[in-house]
Amino acid sequence: MPRLSDHPPRLSVAALAAALVAALLVLLPGGTAQAAPVLLSQGRPATASSQENGATPASAAVDGDNASRWSSQFADPQWIQVDLGAPAQVSQVVLHWETAYARAYRIELSDDGTHWSAAYSTSTATGGVRTHDITGTARYVRVYGTQRATQWGYSLYEFQVYGTTDAGPALPGGGDLGPNVIVFDPSTPGIQARLDEVFRQQESAQFGAGRYQFLFKPGTYNGLNAQIGFYTSISGLGLSPDDTTINGDVTVDAGWFGGNATQNFWRSAENLALNPVNGTDRWAVSQAAPFRRMHVKGGLNLAPDGFGWASGGYIADSKIDGQVGNYSQQQWYTRDSAIGSWGNGVWNQVFSGVQGAPAQSFPNPPYTTLDSTPVSREKPFLYLDGTEYKVFVPAKRVNARGTSWGNGAPQGSSLPLSRFYVVKPGTTAATMNQALAQGLHLLFTPGVYHVDQTLRVNRADTVVLGLGLATIVPDNGVTAMKVADVDGVRLAGFLIDAGPVDSPSLLEVGPAGTTTDHAANPTTVQDVFVRVGGAGAGRTDVGMVINNHDTIVDHTWIWRADHGDGVGWETNRADYGFRVNGDDVLATGLFVEHFNKYDVQWNGERGRTVFFQNEKAYDAPNQAAIQNGATKGYAAYKVADSVTAHEGWGLGSYCFYNVDPTIRQDHGFQAPVKPGVRFHDLLVVSLGGKGQYEHVINTTGAPTSGTSTTPSTVVSFP
Repeated sequence: MPRLSDHPPRLSVAALAAALVAALLVLLPGGTAQAAPVLLSQGRPATASSQENGATPASAAVDGDNASRWSSQFADPQWIQVDLGAPAQVSQVVLHWETAYARAYRIELSDDGTHWSAAYSTSTATGGVRTHDITGTARYVRVYGTQRATQWGYSLYEFQVYGTTDAGPALPGGGDLGPNVIVFDPSTPGIQARLDEVFRQQESAQFGAGRYQFLFKPGTYNGLNAQIGFYTSISGLGLSPDDTTINGDVTVDAGWFGGNATQNFWRSAENLALNPVNGTDRWAVSQAAPFRRMHVKGGLNLAPDGFGWASGGYIADSKIDGQVGNYSQQQWYTRDSAIGSWGNGVWNQVFSGVQGAPAQSFPNPPYTTLDSTPVSREKPFLYLDGTEYKVFVPAKRVNARGTSWGNGAPQGSSLPLSRFYVVKPGTTAATMNQALAQGLHLLFTPGVYHVDQTLRVNRADTVVLGLGLATIVPDNGVTAMKVADVDGVRLAGFLIDAGPVDSPSLLEVGPAGTTTDHAANPTTVQDVFVRVGGAGAGRTDVGMVINNHDTIVDHTWIWRADHGDGVGWETNRADYGFRVNGDDVLATGLFVEHFNKYDVQWNGERGRTVFFQNEKAYDAPNQAAIQNGATKGYAAYKVADSVTAHEGWGLGSYCFYNVDPTIRQDHGFQAPVKPGVRFHDLLVVSLGGKGQYEHVINTTGAPTSGTSTTPSTVVSFP
């Protein structure tokens, strides 16, 4: 296919004028000109029979950009279709053909996307811009090409469908960020007092309803200590972390819990540069507390004051000039970053794409080090372009190493806030779905959102971004969110909290049985956390299901609560945590804990996991309750017997059967013994002798024993 630059200009001035007239006016009998119906297709979900390459997806034909295009493979027949989101009275279709046009094609209508009727057909088309007046009611509109005019495929700059719907007035994009987003600039008075006020409220509010986001405009801030409590996020608003500098600290400690940091969950720091007051910043966290796009001009201490217990954690796309002091952290994963050095390791310390990482040495010291991360794409983030809020959507990187921002501007694209529906407390699920159907992205401001219907993300490249650990609670047993079989969706920065009525799942990425390849533009799930119980009784069959191929799950904590309200073996029943049915799925930073049966079930081919942390359910009442046929207990991480290729690095499972300490687990990991199924650096640990493992993986690895909390390890399997 020729490059775009090889093609002649698409339209002459006269042809462009004719096209504009056709698009804007309908001439009725009597010569009366009236405004044309509404453009319904722009930004709507589009799919196609094929695409020429990753740069020419179906979505490019409905994006309103005449410089982008969809193009197919070089074969007949081919089709492209658009989902209008609701039944519409279709009155006109405008096709902006590229040089590779269709000689013969049909325009078809459908109510269900399966059964089609022809509204127009031709076998003598000549390309260019073609306007077709048609009549019919449809939700789906398709162009079905049967004969190419060139040796290339079919290629459309734009596929525009006009008509009318009964969907009501369009929802506005943009607007203010709501009451719990607190924005500072360097001249703002009383910054420290406001930080302290929120911290006093959130320091120990582990299952409270408060949600807060601090945003710092670019500039320099002096003498601050931002202590970060539960459901609090702090971020800079520059395009680079170095645009926003705090001469001071962003601190997480564990004074509220007697110096024990193992419950310092649900908070985050992002996109800031720090000059710590004493040279070292303290970030003593455990699960669900990401440290992203940070530049620490000094050291970073991951332990609480007094070096108490800690069970973290996650760093990505960050630069720490000095040493990262791990100290008492049981496990940690660091991705695509640069560090001065790393000190200490307890059980499972994993690095991928980290400049300055310690050398591979598992199990002593317990370092698993990959030179690069196979595939990564950083989390979208809010920033200021002058005075305008935008969301930056980073580009995919392959074999990534080091930060995305250390060598000039980060690669990616920006979306203005006007293309987002800003979700504020009180917004209904119906309104959110209307916004999505309208083609808007979603920006959740801090709050707790009950949804009585599934949020449906059906459009390629949709961004759903949460601020301040925005929390979605499904009511009446619905699945909180489902993503369609489309490219490039970005889900980031929110918590899904199971409701009291059992849901089949809480998040589903893609429909069951999909065969679509999304490698060129995968969906990413980043800092999306799942909780079952703790804030109240919650139930689900499975926490998160990944059906779409090539999905990247980058940092998740999927947690069946072991403490808080609504906790009990049957009270917050959830048999499965994380289920992967798609092929070529990559998990980087996978934390899954306490499910009644398998914590992870991996059924797809060629799956990869870099870092896994697990605890088996504490509250199993007895051996019989977890018996899996002839097997003692359900593995923490189970690869299906049918899988022929799978690989994992740095995976740990721990047991703490405090109700019945006599419980035995046959193994932490279970996988078929096949040449393509490989694991590196596995461990199992009995915490204080509360239950024991017989093996590490299958029948390989020594048993745990006694109360010494000493890991049993396997360096390579098989």
